[in-house]
Amino acid sequence: MKNYRVVNLELTLPAVRDMPERITRELRQARAHQIRVIKFIHGYGSTGRGGKLRLAVRQTLIRAAQAGQIACCIPGEKLSIFDAATQRALRLCDELRRDPDLDRHNNGVTIVVL
Repeated sequence: MKNYRVVNLELTLPAVRDMPERITRELRQARAHQIRVIKFIHGYGSTGRGGKLRLAVRQTLIRAAQAGQIACCIPGEKLSIFDAATQRALRLCDELRRDPDLDRHNNGVTIVVL
């Protein structure tokens, strides 16, 4: 069973104000399909808009973690086999080992562990 999902927010570049609702919907769908780890691709902000999107996504996910709605979120720049949170995510989801952003310090992505 696949327990890893990639959500590319850059494809549609949703409005920042819509991020909490979009993230909540993606988390709900992932749980319904028993997905344990989600990778959100939001860009890092080279055009200006991606930076706002990245901040909105991460703020929403931090609030979700504080509320106990997710186990944790891992910024792409910390997605490393040497990071404790990443190691926990790898134990839950072996598919994450094959992710091209692992150990690439990509601040344009964020990993969520449900």
